[in-house]
Amino acid sequence: MTSDVDIHPGTGSSGPSPAPVTPVSSGSPAPSTWATLRALLLRLHFYAGILVAPFLLVAATTGLLYAASFQLEKVVHSHELTTSVPAGQQKLPLARQVAAATAAQPEGTIGAVWTYDEPGATTRVLFNVPGLPESVRTAVFVDPYTAQVRGTLESYGSSGALPVRTWISQLHRHLHLGEPGRVYSEMAASWLWLVALGGLVLWLSRRRRAGQRLRRLVAPERGARGRRRTLSWHGSVGLWALVGLLALSATGLTWSKYAGVNVDVIQKAIGWGTPSMPVASGHGDHGGHAGGDTGTAPAVDADQVFRAATGKGLSGPMEIVWPAEAGAPYVVKEMDRLWPQRNDQVAVDAAGGQAVAELRFDDFPIGAKLTRWGIDGHMGVLFGLVNQILLAVLAVALISVIVWGYRMWWLRRPTRGFGAPYQRGGLRRLPLAVLLPLAVVVIAVGMFLPLLGISLLAFLVVDVVLARVAASRAKKQEPGETATSGETDRSEAGVSG
Repeated sequence: MTSDVDIHPGTGSSGPSPAPVTPVSSGSPAPSTWATLRALLLRLHFYAGILVAPFLLVAATTGLLYAASFQLEKVVHSHELTTSVPAGQQKLPLARQVAAATAAQPEGTIGAVWTYDEPGATTRVLFNVPGLPESVRTAVFVDPYTAQVRGTLESYGSSGALPVRTWISQLHRHLHLGEPGRVYSEMAASWLWLVALGGLVLWLSRRRRAGQRLRRLVAPERGARGRRRTLSWHGSVGLWALVGLLALSATGLTWSKYAGVNVDVIQKAIGWGTPSMPVASGHGDHGGHAGGDTGTAPAVDADQVFRAATGKGLSGPMEIVWPAEAGAPYVVKEMDRLWPQRNDQVAVDAAGGQAVAELRFDDFPIGAKLTRWGIDGHMGVLFGLVNQILLAVLAVALISVIVWGYRMWWLRRPTRGFGAPYQRGGLRRLPLAVLLPLAVVVIAVGMFLPLLGISLLAFLVVDVVLARVAASRAKKQEPGETATSGETDRSEAGVSG
């Protein structure tokens, strides 16, 4: 979102006349602190719109594709995921299904088994196979009514993404460039909250007639044309999308390469980390390679483990994680991510088949719960299809706001003769009492979000340098010439969000 200090109602997109500019003289009163701060924020919003918006545009576009990936996965991999339900036939024992999967996949060791309540859903047996990428396992899909193997696919991460969704997810995460590509997504997540909140301040601070303030805040201006019409859509849609964009920014940072480490440190420091099973710490793995070769076969089978878990109240889709080492227990986890979630866990002794420990989601710290809900919401699984539609709407809103921002820049680019409503170098004009606290905040945020800090510092340095260059040119003007805001600051004439 962005704003202008003064918008001229008659401006149209076909050929607007230049906006009048006000001569700058040494006798002019000094701008107020708020005016200087607003000018600096407007300048920063402009820089972000021009230089950071491409990262946001790519993230929003790939995020829109990811929002549709769950339905796409069900269609593309329907043969492996579903089977017909024979009339009157009950599901076979889990142990028999696991045996069928093991016979079809002799390479590797069993890591986990996923079971589902829905009729027609196949059982997924996950194998840890040497040579696969990190967090990737081989999934064997078994018909629970006949024990026939329906197919074998690679499964990625704790959400069990199959190849089509994995490809889209990694496109959104790092553009298939590996670790270097994660810089793009972290840059987008680091700047999104700042651009959104800065735009909110600029949008709320615009001058409006009293009777039209609320309507023009939340809805596009009726009858507006050209750049003014684009600005009204840019600001009002950005306002509606604000909360969702802030949530996407915060949850996206938890996966980031550099800021994500800082997020983990803070969560653990304040006791908001995700707790682990008391007797099974280290045996469960949310990322992928849980379980392993214990050296000896457990004394109990999958059916006994399943019964022990259901006896403790677990239900719905469940993951049975195989013991990672001899003497370690099975860990059974509820996998229902839909609201209200079922995320309880039970540890089952591999020798006797009794539940030996419990971990209830209700006992999680509030921070751990918020993290779980935020991540699931970002991934589109918290509210199922409704969640995915909401993500798609947010992605379309962000794409639209960015496109409208670039259109405003094009309509008011320097070659069209517009003057700018603010000047460069606002940082130098701030009072020391404002500058010092602002510097402390910026340094703290920059340390927590390194990519934001580095790029923000670069923007501010460039702004100060350009301001000095413009001032130097103004001093060299011949006597009788008057410096104007348009002459000294033409490059800002297109403010973009």
